[in-house]
Amino acid sequence: MLEDLIQLDKNILIFLNNLGNEQWDPIWLVITNQLYWSPLFIFIFYLTIKAFGWKRGGFMILSMILLVAFSDQFTNFIKDSFERLRPNNDPEIKHLLRTLIQPQSFSFMSGHATTSTFFTVFVVLLLKDKYKYIYFILFWPLIFAYSRLYLGVHFPIDILTGIIIGIIFANIYAFLFKKLDKKLFT
Repeated sequence: MLEDLIQLDKNILIFLNNLGNEQWDPIWLVITNQLYWSPLFIFIFYLTIKAFGWKRGGFMILSMILLVAFSDQFTNFIKDSFERLRPNNDPEIKHLLRTLIQPQSFSFMSGHATTSTFFTVFVVLLLKDKYKYIYFILFWPLIFAYSRLYLGVHFPIDILTGIIIGIIFANIYAFLFKKLDKKLFT
C-alpha cells in the first residue's frame, strides 16, 4: 500500500513537472525564490502596523519572524528524520523530470509549503477583522508550493503535508499568540 502511494506520488509529479516549458521557466524560478516575495512581506508588515500601531504591531511582526524561524527549523528536523530523496536526486525518476535547480537537502516535507502556509494563515487570522480582502494572500503559498513541483524538487505529498502542517501550526500559534496578546495589551 505504501509503495503504491509512493509510486502514485512520483507519477503525479512527473506529469505535473512535464507540463512546464522553457518559456515559463524564468517565471517559476523567480516565484520559488523567497527574496522576490519581500514586497509582500513589507506590505503585510505595513498593514499590521497600520491596523495595530507600532507597539502591538511590532510585537505581531516579531511573532511572525519567530514563526518563520520555528517553521524552518521544524521542517529541517523532519527532513533529516525521514531522509527522503528529492525528485531531482531520485535515480528512479530524475531522468524523467525537467529540473532547473539542484538542491541537495532532503525532500519530505516541503519547507516552502510549510512555512509559507504557516505564515500566511497566521497573518489571515490576525488581520481578517481589519482587512476583508486579506484572504487573497492565501494564493501566495499555493503558487509558492506549486513552484517546487514545477521545478522537480518536491513530491506532491511533500507539498500537501507541508500545507496541512502549516495550517495546523498557524491555528495553534494564533491561539497561543492571542492569549499572550490579550495578556500584554489589554
